[in-house]
Amino acid sequence: MDTIQYEDFAKLEIRIGTVRAAELIPETDKLLKCTVDFGEFGERTIVSGIAQFRTPEAIIGKQLPYIVNLEPRMLRGIESQGMLLAASVGEELALLHPDIEVPPGTKLK
Repeated sequence: MDTIQYEDFAKLEIRIGTVRAAELIPETDKLLKCTVDFGEFGERTIVSGIAQFRTPEAIIGKQLPYIVNLEPRMLRGIESQGMLLAASVGEELALLHPDIEVPPGTKLK
């Protein structure tokens, strides 16, 4: 495993977002387009490759951690404005979430 300097890690802004809407991107079997609420930071569109693990309906209302200061990327013609953090365990996917409800946009420390 490569190590990085703390200063590099500190550049990441990780915030909790609440998924308000989600839909499968047509002609894909892996990508979900999500509208994620970050409170005072507004809503963002974030594309995540989790459709083989979760249905859109299963993640609506979930609070999940996202990296929000990545440069936006175009995925299947949709601008993705962040990245979901999740854990891969063999053929499974573990979504990470706070154990209590927090305000959308809460920064991870």
